[in-house]
Amino acid sequence: MVGRSGCRAYLDRVPRALDPQQVSEEFRAFWTERRIATLVTLRRDGSPHVVPVGVTLDLDARLARVICGGGSQKARNAAANGVAVVSQFDGGRWSTLEGEATVRSEPDAVAEAVRRYAARYREPRVNPERVVIEIAVRRLLGPL
Repeated sequence: MVGRSGCRAYLDRVPRALDPQQVSEEFRAFWTERRIATLVTLRRDGSPHVVPVGVTLDLDARLARVICGGGSQKARNAAANGVAVVSQFDGGRWSTLEGEATVRSEPDAVAEAVRRYAARYREPRVNPERVVIEIAVRRLLGPL
């Protein structure tokens, strides 16, 4: 089993690589265009749980956001282990964001995530159990 402190210790060794001032226009467009991503969280036994998601990236805040139901496996995993990875690809173009995950249920945090999701994808269905997984991006991988 991978513990929460083990995941955070890994992230603390990773350099902060997402600098909003140094990303390319291609990178910005890639994370703005409508595209489905994968979210990886860790189960209790440390095995990966991988699901398709809509994700938004707030470069200034260095936050990736995924909206979901509070009882979903992804939300439970993120809350328990505190780490998440999102990745998207299009042919040979790809980008992965790794970071510390926090599950938030405060109305303002959820509303901001829904607003961003609607701007990138479409207005999401009503879900009174909605939460947002916020990923504080610590590491950026990919050629963009």
